[in-house]
Amino acid sequence: MAHPNIYDQGLEAGPANFEQLSPLRFIERTAVTFPDAPAVVHGDLRRNWGETYARCRRLGSALTRRGIRRGDTVAVLAANIPETFESHFGVPMAGAVLNAINTRLDAASVAFILNHGEAKLLIVDPEFSQTAQDALALLGRPIEVIDILDPAIPAPRLGRESYEEMLAQGDPAFDWQMPQNEWDAISLNYTSGTTGDPKGVVYHHRGATLNAMGNIISWQMPQHARYLWTLPMFHCNGWCFPWAVAAVAGVNICLRAVRAEPIFRLFRDEKVTHFCGAPIVLNMLANAPDEIKGFDHPIKVMTAGAPPPATVIAAVEAMGIDVTHTYGLTETYGPSVVCAWKDEWDDRPEEDRARLKSRQGVRNAALGGLMVADPATLEPVPADGASMGEIFMRGNVVMKGYLKNSGATKKSFRGGWFASGDLGVMHADGYIELKDRSKDIIISGGENISSVEVEDVLYRHPAVMEAAVVARPSAEWGETPCAFVALKPGREAGPEELIAFCRQNMAHYKAPKTVIFGELPKTSTGKIQKFMLREQARELG
Repeated sequence: MAHPNIYDQGLEAGPANFEQLSPLRFIERTAVTFPDAPAVVHGDLRRNWGETYARCRRLGSALTRRGIRRGDTVAVLAANIPETFESHFGVPMAGAVLNAINTRLDAASVAFILNHGEAKLLIVDPEFSQTAQDALALLGRPIEVIDILDPAIPAPRLGRESYEEMLAQGDPAFDWQMPQNEWDAISLNYTSGTTGDPKGVVYHHRGATLNAMGNIISWQMPQHARYLWTLPMFHCNGWCFPWAVAAVAGVNICLRAVRAEPIFRLFRDEKVTHFCGAPIVLNMLANAPDEIKGFDHPIKVMTAGAPPPATVIAAVEAMGIDVTHTYGLTETYGPSVVCAWKDEWDDRPEEDRARLKSRQGVRNAALGGLMVADPATLEPVPADGASMGEIFMRGNVVMKGYLKNSGATKKSFRGGWFASGDLGVMHADGYIELKDRSKDIIISGGENISSVEVEDVLYRHPAVMEAAVVARPSAEWGETPCAFVALKPGREAGPEELIAFCRQNMAHYKAPKTVIFGELPKTSTGKIQKFMLREQARELG
C-alpha cells in the first residue's frame, strides 16, 4: 500500500499564497513605504516617490480611458527623461506593452517599428519630433500622438494633447491590476537590425521582475541608491533598471546626452552612487580632461557590450569607480551574466584584477542555465579557457520570442537553450569569457583569430583611444585582420608602429596586416558598428 506524501495533502495555490510576478509591485511598495524619498532628478525638477507613483497611475488611467487594452502596444520616442521612466510603470498598469524606441534611428526604421509592433499610441519627446513627424508620414495609418513639452526644446506639436494634459485626465488613485498572467508581455524591444529589418523581442512581467532583482543582487544595490541614467532607457528597458531602482527606492538622475562634463558634474552635485554604460562610455570618462574629473565618494559602474579591454577597466578603477562586468543580449533582458567578484582576488596585482574583471562571468541570480557548447551537438566544450564554442542560456530571463517571426524564434531556441550567436570559452572556475561574435571571427590561413584579442592588445598602446578589428579579404590567406583605430587627442602613431606593437604582444599571425585611422562608427548605445567596418574592409579588396 502506497504511503501518502506531501503532494497528496490537497495543498493548492490560491489568492492567499500565490500572485503573478510583476515589477509593478516594486513602485507600489516604495511609494507606500517611502513616499517622501526622492525619486526623480531632472535639472531643477525634483519629485518624490509618492508624486511619481501618482503620475504613473494617472498615465495608466489616462491610457485606459483612451481605449488602450491588454496587449496593445504604446510606443515612446524619448530620451532619458522622467516621462520615459514613468512609462515603464504607467503603460503596463493599463495592461499594455511598452515599446521604447531607439532615439538614434531614422524615420524609416521608426515607421517600421511602429507598424510591426502595431502601436496604438506614440509619446514623443520634442528633441525627436522631426524624426517622429517624418516617420508618421511613412506610416500609412493614423495613430494617436502625445507630445512631451520642454520649454528648452522648441518643436512643433504633432498631437492634439501634451503629456501633461493627458495625465491631468487620469486618476492618481487608479486601481490598476496585476497582469492576468506573469507570462503577459510587458515590453517590446527591437534589435539593431544591422543585417536586415530589426526583430521585435518580447519581454514578460516575470522576466522583468526577476532580472531587476538579479541586478540588485549582482550589484549589491543598497536602499536609496542614486542612479545616473547614462544607459538609454530604450536599450533592453535600461537593462531592467527602471524597475530595479524602484525596488530599492532609489533616485533616478536623468541625463539627456552622454558627455563627460555633465557626467562628472552630476557625480559631484548629485552624489551619484551607480551608473551603467558600454565600454565606450568608460573609455570616454578615462580619457576626459583631468580638470573636469574629481569626486570624493565611491561610485559603481556596470558595463556590458563588447568585451571591455583590461586597460580601460584599470584606468576607470584608478579614478575610484568600481567596475562590475556583465553580459547579455536584448533577448536576455540585458545583463544576465555577471563577473561575480571573489574576495581572494583583492590582493592580485592590478593587471590581474583588470584581466579577471574583463571576463563575462557566471549566471546572475535570475538566469537558469549557462554553457559554452558546440553549436552543432550542444555538447559543452572543455572548461580549459581555450576551447571555443557558442554561448547558450536558458531560464526565466530569456525572451518570450520574436514578434511575428516564428522562424527566427525557432532558430534561436535549440534543444531547450537560447543560442546567443556569441563565441567564447569556459574557464576552469566556471567563468565564461566572450571571444567574439560568430560573424566576427577572422579565419586566416585556416587559423581562427579573435578580433577581441587583437583589440585588447591595441588598447594597451598609449596612443590608442578606440580600436576595432575585422576581416579583410586576402587572396593568399583568405582573410587577414584589419584594424580601425582612433587615436587619443594630441597623440601620434603610424600603421607600422601599431602592427609592430601587436607582433610584440601576441602571436605574429594574429597581428593586423592593415591599420586605418579615423573616427569609428557607433550605435546609439556606444557599440562600434562592425558591419560598417567590414564593408570598408571588403572595399579595400
